[in-house]
Amino acid sequence: MQGRFECPIPLPLRLLIAIAFLVLAVATRPSLAQDEPPNDQAPNQDAHPKIAAVIEFSSDIHSLSEQYLYRKLEEARKLGAEVTVIEIDSPGGDVEATLRIAERLRNLPWAETVAYVPREALSGAALFSLGCDQILMAPQAVIGDAGPIFLDKDFLFKHASEKVRSHLARQVRDLAEAKGRPPALAEAMVDMNLVVYEVRNDQTGDTAWMSDAEIASSDTPDAWEKIRPVLESRKDHFLELNGKRAVELGLANGTVEGRDDLKEQFPDVEKWIQLKWGRLDTTIMVMNQPIVTGLMFVVGLIALYFEFAAPGLGIGGVVSLICFGLFFWSRFLGGTAEWLDIILFITGFGLLFVELFLIPGFGVWGLAGGLLILIAVITASQPFLVPRTQQELGELTETLTMLMISIGVFALVAGVMTRRLGSIPGLRRLQLQPPANVLEADVPADSLTETMIDGVCVRVGDVGVAESQLRPAGRIRIGHNYVDVVSDGTFVEPEEKVEVINVRGNRIVVRRVG
Repeated sequence: MQGRFECPIPLPLRLLIAIAFLVLAVATRPSLAQDEPPNDQAPNQDAHPKIAAVIEFSSDIHSLSEQYLYRKLEEARKLGAEVTVIEIDSPGGDVEATLRIAERLRNLPWAETVAYVPREALSGAALFSLGCDQILMAPQAVIGDAGPIFLDKDFLFKHASEKVRSHLARQVRDLAEAKGRPPALAEAMVDMNLVVYEVRNDQTGDTAWMSDAEIASSDTPDAWEKIRPVLESRKDHFLELNGKRAVELGLANGTVEGRDDLKEQFPDVEKWIQLKWGRLDTTIMVMNQPIVTGLMFVVGLIALYFEFAAPGLGIGGVVSLICFGLFFWSRFLGGTAEWLDIILFITGFGLLFVELFLIPGFGVWGLAGGLLILIAVITASQPFLVPRTQQELGELTETLTMLMISIGVFALVAGVMTRRLGSIPGLRRLQLQPPANVLEADVPADSLTETMIDGVCVRVGDVGVAESQLRPAGRIRIGHNYVDVVSDGTFVEPEEKVEVINVRGNRIVVRRVG
């Protein structure tokens, strides 16, 4: 007779510990969105050749592309790049992600940052270009037109409220001032009613580009003489400039005809490195799609259910670990998951463990655990907690729809597995079977037909009703008496009839009738 080593730690607890270690291993990855440590210094120029890294950024701006840029910046830093060129070809995107990128580039301590625009940097792309030390553009490339818009309930794009525009205008002015660019021109990108003038100071002879409000608030408003308005900032138009005009107005530092011309602007750079969109970036993008997320969620839950139905940390547990681990891994690198989501997820599984195996029945522990897991999945799937815009409300609706469909599919598959596990080819041998042969060999025959438990006589052949779920352990009611039993390996739902098929001391084995 073959023996088997039995782990003293219950299976669900082992599985929970394994999930916790896997998820925490993912969570301990350093966040690429954080500022670099203040002690990071540029490489010693005397010891190493000067290196420049070119990062291609040619997509809409959202949390995934934001994290892509941060990953490439981290690669450039590790390679020792002292000049980081971001090649921008983007129509813009999410405002919050845009401003985070702009702030990151403005405060980058270890390299000179250059925004290179070969074709277009519109909307948010124009704004985060302002965070770079230099802006170089092709002569006919365009930059600007960054007015904030939103998708309303009628699915029509409309301009944001005055409150949103005012807040954004201040942030854009701060970006421009930090890099020595005309704040009024930067503000005109987001304010369609702002008219900017070329002005001259009669006292000093200096020229500048200012709005009426700036002139009125200056120390010597009477000294500024308006020469001409900037045509591109006329009323009802967001400022949009081509490369040549941007250089004339001081928003861009120069024009270049291509990458070769770009490299000539940095004659002291000895080595150029190209950082492109790679397989890792594609994998993260794909795994953050709702349909892929829903599939991972369904497979992970089904695998976990299968592991409980066929005890032993086998294929079900491994697949479940992989699915949930990949989910949080993709969310961390995608920039939507945080430590709180990990804590909620693990706590939720812990409460479910307590409900399933320590406190029978489905009550407050199970509800709380399920709710925490649901909240963890939702918050890990989006970069906000409470939706504040129509777009964020749409993202939340999409996430909830994905979860509801996934849970529905899981419930359907779990129901089929509960009833058909023993008849599925290849899986029947994984089902628990009553150890009849062992019992008959080890115990006298009369003890196999009846037993006394707490004064209640239970006999083989007695029929009762499941009081709780048998997974496989649980409680049944025989007449007016309640006894603890184990099923023959299948799950039994409450109120289903069961028959006692074997007894051994205090161990009673039952099976579903019919």
